[in-house]
This record gives sequence, C-alpha cells and structure tokens, in this order.
Amino acid sequence: MQADVVTWFALLVVVMILVSAVLVLTLPNMIGAVAVSGVVSLGVAVLFVLLHAPDVAMTEAAVGTGLSGVVLALGLRRLGLWRLERTADDAQPAPLISPQTSPQTSPPTSPAQQNPDRRKPMDNQGGKQDA
Repeated sequence: MQADVVTWFALLVVVMILVSAVLVLTLPNMIGAVAVSGVVSLGVAVLFVLLHAPDVAMTEAAVGTGLSGVVLALGLRRLGLWRLERTADDAQPAPLISPQTSPQTSPPTSPAQQNPDRRKPMDNQGGKQDA
C-alpha cells in the first residue's frame, strides 16, 4: 500500500517537472522562466528524496534552485532583460517586410534592373555573350 502511494507521488512529481520544463521554454517573461526553472530543480530534488538519496537532494535544492536561479536572474539584469511588464513594443512582433520596402515598390539595385538594355542574350557556345 505504501509503495503505491510513493509511486503515485513520484508520478505526480514527474508530471510537474515536465509541465514546468515546457513552461520554461514557452513563457515570454524571462523572470518567470527563471522562477519556473527553480520549480523544475525542486521537483528533481523531491525525486532524489524518494529515491533515498537525501544528500543529492540537498545539493540539487541548493545548487539547482538557489545558485542557478540567482545566477540566471543576475544575467538577465546584466543583459537588460529584467522586466516584469510588457511594453507596447513587445506586444506585436516586428514585420518581416515593412510596407515601405516591399519587393514590388523597392528601387532597382542591380545594374540589370537599372538599365534593362544592358542585358544581352547568351548564345549556346560556352556561355559567351553576343558582341
């Protein structure tokens, strides 16, 4: 009976770890991703306790949750990505092609586009141009 409870608890912790790992990858907020990565580490520490390895569990809790979270948060701050709220610029992604520089309205850049008379047909003899 007790083994069944431990098995179900371990399964619940594994599901929590997997959901948290997916959240780390999909959250748009970097600070939230750092916090959720700490949840992943705590879940792994709980699994180590269930596997009767308390020393490894304590190390995982200290390093995985504490130290890694602090280092990642300081890295975000150093890079300037330390924001909790979204700004108006973050709401919409930048378009790949702006309406002003669409291919239909862009100015000609190659010499063949600038002067169409310069294009001469190629003959079938070694790729030489007609004179």
